[in-house]
Amino acid sequence: MPLATELLAVLACPEDKGPLLYLGDEDGLYNPRLQRRYIITDGIPVMLIDEAESVDDEGHASIMAKVEAEGIEPTFTA
Repeated sequence: MPLATELLAVLACPEDKGPLLYLGDEDGLYNPRLQRRYIITDGIPVMLIDEAESVDDEGHASIMAKVEAEGIEPTFTA
């Protein structure tokens, strides 16, 4: 189930307070500045720093290629 547009408009990284990239339910929300992914479980974003997944350089490059190819926009503009 996709996240509501209203929810995406207010979601920010809990650590650096910047915008995130919504990659769909299966991938979660991604912070390219910290190379950290926040998972989505049962349609609910898990926005806890301790539960975020670190993404290595290869994973980051893959995610950013997906972002560019699909035209994914940040959750908000700073």
